[in-house]
Amino acid sequence: MLIGEVARRSGVSARMLRHYESLGLLRPSGRTGSGYREYSGEDIRRILHVESLRSLGLSLREIGRALDDPGFTPSALVDDLIRQTRERIAAETELLTRLCRIGAAEPAGWEDVLQAVAFLRALGSKSAAARQRAALSSASSVDEVPVEALAEAVLREADPNVAGALRWALARSGDGGTALLAEGLSSPEAAVRERAVQSLAELPGGEAAARLRDALAHPDAVVRGHAALALGTQGVADAAPTLIDMIVAGRNDTDAADALSMLASDRATADRIATGLVDHLAHDTTEAPARVRLTQALADIPGSTASRALVELSGDGDRAVALTATYLLQLRDGR
Repeated sequence: MLIGEVARRSGVSARMLRHYESLGLLRPSGRTGSGYREYSGEDIRRILHVESLRSLGLSLREIGRALDDPGFTPSALVDDLIRQTRERIAAETELLTRLCRIGAAEPAGWEDVLQAVAFLRALGSKSAAARQRAALSSASSVDEVPVEALAEAVLREADPNVAGALRWALARSGDGGTALLAEGLSSPEAAVRERAVQSLAELPGGEAAARLRDALAHPDAVVRGHAALALGTQGVADAAPTLIDMIVAGRNDTDAADALSMLASDRATADRIATGLVDHLAHDTTEAPARVRLTQALADIPGSTASRALVELSGDGDRAVALTATYLLQLRDGR
């Protein structure tokens, strides 16, 4: 079969077939009487093998080794190709994300594009100081800052100082990153979930508050706790049960008690909080340190329900609980 027919049937151009031959990848089995290349069935199969390996991303040098070296082991090469492909996909994905962020900022000119590129590079810098400067500098150009990029930076930032600056910058930019932060609540990494809920707690607007309400039912106790503390300071009574659970567990219990006292400014809510605290105190499985913390939490809960509970607790069999309740009653009488 002559080169033209081979090119037509294989889809490989005659020029490429000659290039393969110059590299030693392919040698026609014969020549016609006029000196034209003549390819055998085995030659055609080799051409197809070369093209198949090229489709996997192998270089022509690697293809030559694969086809001609009897001791060649393909597994190592395939593993290397997998690694290279993943790196290429990651790089392309990063580029696509960067382009989307720049596009979302709706740049009016190339100067805006260059500023956005510089900002995104600074956010991805290995230097914590550079990342923090980028977050703080966004204060002067809120409208041009890619909000989604800020949200993503918040979720991956491990340095507490930089994270604080990023949350501040994100809060100033509005609630544009709320959806991305909400996605962070589903992350398999506990640290990412915590960063997400902490950032939502600092965002203004009803959408962020709604996400925090949903987070009260989150399976991660840390997420529930941050959501409850934020909502409690906003006067959302639904946070009370979680805040009481935090006191029982001894997790940010002082902050939880403060949030409960803020919620208790409403008399009906105060009675519900006091009832919740008393119910846990009466539970047989509640351990002694938790009972003391629950008693202490009654201190700033106004109303008759809390007062009656303290009177009863002043005679409690646990001396620490009884002494705490007696002391709190004296303070209430002094008021």
